[in-house]
Amino acid sequence: MNILSVENLSLIMDEKRILDNISLDIWDNHIHAIVGHNGAGKSTLASAIMGLSGYEIIEGDILFFGESLKNLSIYERSKKGITLGWQEPARYEGLKVRDFIKTPSKLNNEEINDLFRMMGMNPAEYLDRSIDKTLSGGERKKIELISILAMKPKLVLLDEPDSGIDIASIEKIFEAVKQLKENGATVILITHSKAVLKQADHIFIMCCGKILAKGEPEKIIPVWEKSCTPCNHKNNPNENELGEIK
Repeated sequence: MNILSVENLSLIMDEKRILDNISLDIWDNHIHAIVGHNGAGKSTLASAIMGLSGYEIIEGDILFFGESLKNLSIYERSKKGITLGWQEPARYEGLKVRDFIKTPSKLNNEEINDLFRMMGMNPAEYLDRSIDKTLSGGERKKIELISILAMKPKLVLLDEPDSGIDIASIEKIFEAVKQLKENGATVILITHSKAVLKQADHIFIMCCGKILAKGEPEKIIPVWEKSCTPCNHKNNPNENELGEIK
């Protein structure tokens, strides 16, 4: 069953076609990945799905369990169970970690503490801290994932989930992704990392605002490594320039 369907989606920003007639299906309770180099349109696609400001005016449609999201606000999409984890998690001066996590949480205190321990963090050391510059980017990313796990969403978009994470913490991030799936969520990983791709059940290759290939990791990772190299496209796709993926 498809939890999300993107149908002929296009988006133009600053007179550039950033997304170009994209169609894809996201299967329920699977881990998907969208891979591509910087400027491919990956984060723009995630922003359009989430309905962020500046990304609402689109051609085509985005369906969530068959219902159009096109005219729904971020808040309305969040109420339906869609959430986005940022590449660079926000800082919230004066907001305590416990309040950030507990406000949208569907878990009790001990269950939240268990999530901290799963992420290799002592809850007693973090719950009363503020989400500000005293926390590293990696700590904020793990706290953001804890909050996402605690709210039990249906669809999670994670933009560069390993960005700013030290090697020792990467496996904790991957464990959280697997836990999301075990909890019944569908996950979309936005990435250009092979390590992240290996966590996925299904992968899309994206370039110049288009989906070029899709399939299981065993098929797509070698294609990505062999055929995709950084280029100078300015997000104005030309079929004759894209080349053939073999």
